[in-house]
Amino acid sequence: MSPTPPARRLRLGLPRRVFSQVLLMQVAIAAGVAVLATGLFLAPLSDQLDDQAMRRALSIAQTAAAQPQLAEQVEHTPPTAGGPVQREAEKIRKATKAEYIVIMDTRGVRWSHTEPAQIGKHVSTDPSEALAGQEVMEIDEGTLGRSARGKVPLRDSDGEIVGAVSVGIAYDSVRALLIHAIPELLAYAGGALAVGALAAWLISRRVQRQTRDLAFSDISGLLAEREAMLHGIREGVVALDRAGRVRLLNDEAQRLLSIGDEAVGRSPDEALGEGRTADVLSGRVTGTDLLTVRGQRVLIANRMPTDDGGAVATLRDRTELEQLGRELDSTRGLIDALRAQDHEHANRMHTLLGLLELEMYDDAVDFVGEVVGDHRATAEQVTEKIEDPLLAAVLVGKATVAAERGVPLRVSDRTRLPDRLVDPRGLVTVVGNLVDNALDAVAGTMHARVEVELRAEGRTVVLRVRDTGPGIPEEQRELVFTEGWSTKQPPAHGKRGIGLSLVRRLAERQGGSATVGEAHGGGAEFTVVLPEALTEPDLEPALTVPSAPASAAAEESR
Repeated sequence: MSPTPPARRLRLGLPRRVFSQVLLMQVAIAAGVAVLATGLFLAPLSDQLDDQAMRRALSIAQTAAAQPQLAEQVEHTPPTAGGPVQREAEKIRKATKAEYIVIMDTRGVRWSHTEPAQIGKHVSTDPSEALAGQEVMEIDEGTLGRSARGKVPLRDSDGEIVGAVSVGIAYDSVRALLIHAIPELLAYAGGALAVGALAAWLISRRVQRQTRDLAFSDISGLLAEREAMLHGIREGVVALDRAGRVRLLNDEAQRLLSIGDEAVGRSPDEALGEGRTADVLSGRVTGTDLLTVRGQRVLIANRMPTDDGGAVATLRDRTELEQLGRELDSTRGLIDALRAQDHEHANRMHTLLGLLELEMYDDAVDFVGEVVGDHRATAEQVTEKIEDPLLAAVLVGKATVAAERGVPLRVSDRTRLPDRLVDPRGLVTVVGNLVDNALDAVAGTMHARVEVELRAEGRTVVLRVRDTGPGIPEEQRELVFTEGWSTKQPPAHGKRGIGLSLVRRLAERQGGSATVGEAHGGGAEFTVVLPEALTEPDLEPALTVPSAPASAAAEESR
């Protein structure tokens, strides 16, 4: 048998759920407001009831003093219990339901009273103000207890003061009015509290749905975990609100996009400038694993809408992966070239062996000289026109690959480029991309040919790559420079559409341009202009601007 579970201890304190805490706090606030409002209403109500009672007493006294016979009777009749003044006063008291009506002469002697035994005696309170011609309202103690009083002077037909009239309203009736108003007031307060509690419940239910019934500690933990995750993962995260403005950037996104916290609150177009990256983040370009280029980085972006109308975009740095893929492509191309060279070399060796066996020694010498001379002529032709060793080596290598593919790669006679390049690696990337694209375009066509022209105009370098391929339709001449756009099947390792975009981006970063048009005689002609790509004569080259990944030289974009 399992042991008896320990009894659960009763825990007192605030509930943990956001819903319960919000409801409790709102009900407490509504109750506090109701109690405060009731108290604030009751406080002046008592004063208002006192004032009303005193004014009523004063009004009754004014009405009684306005009776002309009372002044005459006070002057000509004695103060007796059955006198005309007592009878008139009692008549008015019963009609107005006052507690008492006391009529006195100028000495303060009563001529009427609710208790007849008090008639002929002096009043218990000071009548001097009323006898002096003033009207008085007060709450005071008398022979009949506490009352609200009104006193006015009693005048004869000539306006002379012959006495005073004092009227009292029982204070118990005033208190009764106040007590009678409290239940009604509490009913209104209770109704307001019920409405407030209902509104608090509805608001709390909405909060419960929005917070998914989490506790404050859970929300605090989630926020801490979110901060740790966002700033710890090696993937860029960009959150946008329903208006399309950036509301969150983690550290990796700032690094990949080369922006800072100033981008928060701005649209992607404002933060990044117009381009494919901004189009992907704003949702104008849809799809999964969208390819884009930001600066020198190749990025893969995915965008997912959120329930509040915003979106979250993730960014992965694919630069190294692209570099590995391009290196793999280059290795495969080199293997194919070596295989073809091995086959060609075997054929040449067989030919040479046959010439020697036939004792055609002169022909054998001529054959060897011709083979060696072709390769040497190509290298000399390039190095005579292009003095930069890195760029010359790239073109010699491309010429060898082109020859194996059956495509002549020719360096134009107009080519002249001194060894004063500011960023030779950047120009290698541009030349490599354009030559590879041209070789792909003319592969398998009749009379295939690729021509490269490089010349210096002051400090500006102008590059032209022409081919005899099918060319590029006019309506697609801008699309070819868009990230991710390509007419060819993607390689096994990833996607196409990067190379030409890098070419244009590199040119524009140096203040230049990259365009494509129709070559003379058909085909395509790419023109790249790079201002200030050369240093001044006799000056050391300046620090080079970091170029795009060298692997992009093998990327095909068209």
